[in-house]
Amino acid sequence: MMNTSLQKPQRRSLIGNNALLLITIALFAIMYTAGCITYASKGFNHLQTFLNILISNSGLICVTCGMTCIMLTGGIDISVGALIAMDCMLLAVGIEKWGLPAPLLIVMILGIGVLFGLAQGFCVGYLEVQPFIVTMAGMFFARGMTAVIDTQQVSITSSSFMSTLANTKINMPFNIGAYMNSKGRLMIPYIRVSVLIALAVVVVIFLVLRYTRFGRRMYAVGGNQQSAALMGLNVRKTRMQAYVLSSFLCSIGAICYCLNTMCGTTTQALGLEMDAISSAVIGGTLLTGGVGNVIGSFFGVLINGTISSLVKNANLISSWSNVVTALLLCFFIVLQSVFARIKQKGNK
Repeated sequence: MMNTSLQKPQRRSLIGNNALLLITIALFAIMYTAGCITYASKGFNHLQTFLNILISNSGLICVTCGMTCIMLTGGIDISVGALIAMDCMLLAVGIEKWGLPAPLLIVMILGIGVLFGLAQGFCVGYLEVQPFIVTMAGMFFARGMTAVIDTQQVSITSSSFMSTLANTKINMPFNIGAYMNSKGRLMIPYIRVSVLIALAVVVVIFLVLRYTRFGRRMYAVGGNQQSAALMGLNVRKTRMQAYVLSSFLCSIGAICYCLNTMCGTTTQALGLEMDAISSAVIGGTLLTGGVGNVIGSFFGVLINGTISSLVKNANLISSWSNVVTALLLCFFIVLQSVFARIKQKGNK
């Protein structure tokens, strides 16, 4: 009898933690399959279409992984888009106008990400300022510094290092997914270096959250800060570390973003923070913290990318992708509320 009584709470916990992830994966599969069937004549069913979604969203994948870590602790960060703009502008101006080597600038950008995260994390974790207020200040600071560095669009043209990274094509092994185009030329699907970076980030953060003490602390702090403190966990330090990790991943995302655009502008990555938040929520990360994982967030990014691709193939204005994303976001927020109530009933 005791084994049976223990199995019921475990099953309820499994439903609460994994159901949203399964729904996200199923939704992506349905949407992408529908696109392959509907727009097969436009090449949507080619492997390269899927790989293009990964290429164009490689920076967002990195940022969303960091956003997921912050949301697990019950926080939020709306400064990530501005930080990417500042990093891209610094990289472009540093190469084109200051004559600095790209590898040195990349190290500087990663260091800036850590310092940026330390400043915001200290305010949130130790000073206990509301995360929205802190990161809004960070957003204004980073966006303002972008314009201080330069107000014009600066294209990266003189760096062979950046050009090599940006233009390198990594073909699929054994010509997987190869097809003949309309001119009778064999097209072999490929990915870019930025995709490898993004996938590496997903794998590393997944392992950190699943198998390290730091990952378990983030879940515990997001689940219940008072209980985490009673268990002897350093809540303040954990929250600060989450922001440091997020900003560091954001700077990695900025490098991927810059490899795709090869320029820096003051308006770069506008609204990217909302894309990251929506991807994490669609991927099953609770806004209240304590539940979520980067695999779901990864599929959340793929869903947003698929929506944009479907809208483009349907010859609709790009704003329709925002409308569909908003509807999906509302749907998953409602689902989160439903599963939260199921979990509460199961704990009674």
